[in-house]
Amino acid sequence: MTADVTGTEAEEAARFHALLAAFEGQPAATAGRGKDAVNEPMIRHWCEAMGDTNPAYSGPDAIAPPTMLQAWTMGGLSGHSDRSSAYDELLALLDGAGFTSVVATDCEQEYLRPLRPGDTITFDAVIESVSPRKTTKLGTGHFVTTRMDVRAGGQPAGTHRFRILKYAPAARPASEPGPRPKTAARRPRPVVNRDNQGFWDGVRDHRLLIQRCTSCATLRFPWLPGCNTCASPDWDTVEASGAGTVFSYVVMHHPPFPAFDPPYAVALVELAEGVRMISNITGVPYDKVRIGLPVQLEFLRVDDDLELPVFRGSEG
Repeated sequence: MTADVTGTEAEEAARFHALLAAFEGQPAATAGRGKDAVNEPMIRHWCEAMGDTNPAYSGPDAIAPPTMLQAWTMGGLSGHSDRSSAYDELLALLDGAGFTSVVATDCEQEYLRPLRPGDTITFDAVIESVSPRKTTKLGTGHFVTTRMDVRAGGQPAGTHRFRILKYAPAARPASEPGPRPKTAARRPRPVVNRDNQGFWDGVRDHRLLIQRCTSCATLRFPWLPGCNTCASPDWDTVEASGAGTVFSYVVMHHPPFPAFDPPYAVALVELAEGVRMISNITGVPYDKVRIGLPVQLEFLRVDDDLELPVFRGSEG
């Protein structure tokens, strides 16, 4: 009986995938046009958000960061009028089959020429592939990949592939009464080598040490064998005050990992000294973490062998 049911389900899955695969090669967008030309304000905002100070992105001969490729094609809240009906029909077919949830999984970009302020952006997009049915931790569904070919001034500028998973959420296991058992799994161990040994020595002594180039006085974090400003190999350290703010953050739900208890917040913290580091936020619920939240350094004893620098926030 089980073999027959499994065989029938496999046949139905194959038939449904054949319907989905018929959309491969059909346009997702035709003759799209960027709502704005490549421009200096968007480049500046992007670089500030990313903390990217590369001089190539400013000045009279500036180019746009290559990873902004998709930004120039986005439709904003009002969307684009050039999206094809085929893509909407494909998503409706998946919705009708119960695959109503969506999550972006990854993207790939290829750069053919730099984009400069004033370039006008046009693009076409195609439904490149729809996978057979896949089962993931999130649930069962199909991966849909679109490929966008981007042009600047009518000339090829790059390619952007974007992949989503349209899925039916997996059923959550029923909660058991009583307190949730603590995991026995250990946190991953940091890789300690000759380039960062001094940082971990500082953590052991409850000091957060930042490298400082002794040639140009530039602070750097994470620790590196040489200065990324002047290339000098000579450095000393300064001790961070421990004060900082949340510059950016994510809330981790998936994938589950035995040593962690999701959901939890992981933040990029900007220290008072100006450098940024990634760490956990304690002291506030994960859904109360916000950009600009003041935080203060503390040291968290994870187990007998590991202590980590984390940052405590305050809801007040």
